[in-house]
Amino acid sequence: MELKIKIMKLKFIILITLLFSGLNLAQAQENKLTTHKDSLNHVLNQYYKLNLKVFQKNSTLKDIDNIFELFTDDFTYVHPKYGGVYAREDLYNGYKRNQDNGGYDGSVVDIKIENTIYGLNAITVSKRFITKENGKMVEGDEQMALFEFKNGKIFRIKEYW
Repeated sequence: MELKIKIMKLKFIILITLLFSGLNLAQAQENKLTTHKDSLNHVLNQYYKLNLKVFQKNSTLKDIDNIFELFTDDFTYVHPKYGGVYAREDLYNGYKRNQDNGGYDGSVVDIKIENTIYGLNAITVSKRFITKENGKMVEGDEQMALFEFKNGKIFRIKEYW
């Protein structure tokens, strides 16, 4: 009788262990997906936050450098409506030129994310620039962009507006 009780206890312990192992495995898989999505979203939010800072009148070259720290070395920016494909260096020089020419005057006061769709190492974003015109806040047209990631950094941005 005592042997039967020990065997039942052992079976019970094995069953509980298997149940908890299965739950932990399921939780780990869920966390991995959440972590991947969260890490991409963090980089995306940093990109827009840093761009908003650059768009201000008092932005510095360091502010531009901070944006480019989010990019891979082989980063490309694609905007068919405005000239096609830009290498990392070309885009960097464009940011500097706009800053030097006073193109960043503080008129863009926010970037409103309307929608995001997450994929494997990619996010599609629908956004609007919020500008201040004649003392009033104005929402710009909705614009779509695809962000592709490699090793936790932005590899390519393709604009569809």
